[in-house]
Amino acid sequence: MRNNEAQSSSTKTPGLVRPRVLVLASDVLFSHFFSETARARLSEVAQWSQYAGRDDSAQLRAEMAQVDVLMTTWHSPFLRTEMLGKETRVRLIAHCGGEVKSRMEEEVFDRVTVTNAAEPMALPVAEMALTLMLTLVRRLPDYAAEMRAGVVRTNEYISRGESARGRKVGLIGFGRIGRAFARLVEPLGVDLFVNDPYCDAEMVAAHKGKLLDLDGLLSSCSVVVLAAGLTPETRNLLDQRRLSLMPDGAYLINVARGGLVDMNALLAELRKSRITVALDVTDPLEPLPPDHELRRLPNVLLTPHIAAGGIEMRQAIGALAVEEVVRFCKGEQVENVVTRDMLAMMT
Repeated sequence: MRNNEAQSSSTKTPGLVRPRVLVLASDVLFSHFFSETARARLSEVAQWSQYAGRDDSAQLRAEMAQVDVLMTTWHSPFLRTEMLGKETRVRLIAHCGGEVKSRMEEEVFDRVTVTNAAEPMALPVAEMALTLMLTLVRRLPDYAAEMRAGVVRTNEYISRGESARGRKVGLIGFGRIGRAFARLVEPLGVDLFVNDPYCDAEMVAAHKGKLLDLDGLLSSCSVVVLAAGLTPETRNLLDQRRLSLMPDGAYLINVARGGLVDMNALLAELRKSRITVALDVTDPLEPLPPDHELRRLPNVLLTPHIAAGGIEMRQAIGALAVEEVVRFCKGEQVENVVTRDMLAMMT
């Protein structure tokens, strides 16, 4: 348990009862999300403490009954309305991350203001999508394997299509990550096509892209990037029929959620050596079992769900969540509110 009760009296406002904040974070994630600067910032406006457990408990409920704000992370206990008590004191839940749908019951959103901190993740994930795209297009895994095997190439061995320029690139999902990817890929001279039922042609055109139906995108693009949220409507979005629409030699990149792709259908296509994939996420959820077939297929590039980046990104998320708490404690309007109505469109 960490708290700031031992702070110097110079940081306290005499005669003022300061809001109380409970940070629900394991010791590992606490150190990742909350830098010394973030902790000091939080101490300026509130009394805070940390609860490191991952499960509901009598201790957790007792502590929650005494605080005005909860800060949650990826290791926080799942929040149910009954845990808040009949007379809910908690008025704000500030989540360190973007995905809140699996962190608490939907009824919680009716009783408490919930915010997230998704923006810092958008650019790193988009960077990973671009990196994976260029890695496949430029055939880096093949060339690295040849060099390790001692292959000596001469001018007689030259291939086509090893450039992004002029390619048709399909982007499924045009939220924060999709828009960040569109900005990154624009200088490469690709033809960008977008599929997202929640955006319009004008928004896509503002990012130098064209809106296209899903089947048309899959059948015409040599690179397809998945950046959509996982919802009941999008689960197994790429099934056997849709995967079969992809041209021979196409590349599929998933930096969103593994459940967007029907795994059995994907494995069937990969066994034909017809397409190549780069996956930062899988279904089953990561970590992928050591004996899973995806680990053995030569036309698969895997990364261990690291698209969102390292410690710098986590600290940026924590700093953004802390600023929401600062605004709340000062009586200002919080900014990144997630409502119950928004959950249907979120992962």
